[in-house]
Amino acid sequence: MKKVYGTAKEALDGLLFDGMFIASGGFGLCGIPELLIDALVESGVKDITIASNNCGVDGFGLGKLLETRQIRKMISSYVGENAEFMRQYLSGELELEFNPQGTLAERMRAGGAGIPGFYTKTGVGTVIAEGKEHKDFDGQTYILEKGIVADLSIVKAWKADDTGNLVFRKTARNFNPPAATCGRVCVAEVEEIVPRGSLDPDCIHLPGIYVHRIIQGEHEKRIEQRTVRKREAV
Repeated sequence: MKKVYGTAKEALDGLLFDGMFIASGGFGLCGIPELLIDALVESGVKDITIASNNCGVDGFGLGKLLETRQIRKMISSYVGENAEFMRQYLSGELELEFNPQGTLAERMRAGGAGIPGFYTKTGVGTVIAEGKEHKDFDGQTYILEKGIVADLSIVKAWKADDTGNLVFRKTARNFNPPAATCGRVCVAEVEEIVPRGSLDPDCIHLPGIYVHRIIQGEHEKRIEQRTVRKREAV
């Protein structure tokens, strides 16, 4: 089975349709599938629901899909770095489902593991719990959260072999593994594709069984909030 494709556009060919549900890895601008996002913009697919920790920033990452009005709904835990996100949400142009960060990660992991739902204390007594089933365990109240199963997962990794085994680099692992597992189809972009057998099995973060298509590319690696000290006088 061929998994390695030449470009992001080729890797997404035949997978996109209006109204689809996409799970995207990344945290802020760290470990985001920027090449696949650009290909989504180019494709013109619309009315997308996206589950992702946040929505990038204005003009980069998932923020590009906001600017082209291709996103109908976001399922996120944080949206504070994107002015266009705020504008669309407050104007009623964009639907938003807030999830606590750990809950969102676990919803993705559960969906990928075939678990339809789970109970958590996080969000009890807040607006997060409205409309959700409540259940008591050992005198404590929990709410039911449903696992996420997406039509497509897009993720970013450091290295891959041609069978789809993935290695992530440090904090760029973030939401990528759970996002990858919860998609019916997973497309990964990587910095390097290495020969089969060259990855240490103990260092593989995501087995290739979860990954259906791979591309290699160059990445910009922006810093979301650059914070530096003033240079000291010599």
